Amino acid sequence: MKYPMTVGGEKSLRDELVDLKTVQRPEVIQAIAEAREHGDLKENAEYHAAREQQGFIEGRIKDIEGKLSNAQVIDVTSLAANGKVVFGSTVTLLDLDTDKEIVYQIVGDDEADLKSGKISFGSPVAKALIGKLEGDDVGVDTPGGVKEYEIVKVLYV
Repeated sequence: MKYPMTVGGEKSLRDELVDLKTVQRPEVIQAIAEAREHGDLKENAEYHAAREQQGFIEGRIKDIEGKLSNAQVIDVTSLAANGKVVFGSTVTLLDLDTDKEIVYQIVGDDEADLKSGKISFGSPVAKALIGKLEGDDVGVDTPGGVKEYEIVKVLYV
């Protein structure tokens, strides 16, 4: 399975991988060694916590390596989309009910962060937007009914 991601998303995962391997893994190995020196491992909470942390780190390393090996990195700046909403584009929407503007960038699953305006390409909003053009009106199905937006601007940055 391919994992679509932006250039920034790939860099972020690679940075996290380097941190896990060069900083966090050695720290937890040191913590395990120190906890072993305290004696009986059966009742040593520090040892068990460090081992649990080590398991998390190793699992995350495998997860990231798997995603990066199957990554489909899409550089939106190199696409000739001509105003069309595509993966990686940043879209300014006008909520037709409230007249408020909202800005979203359509990104991969691992990059999605609603607080920073990044939505997954698999989200209902992104699915409704992809393939549309600047100036188009878009209806998005929400639990509260259909939400209407106008695509004000599409950027490829």
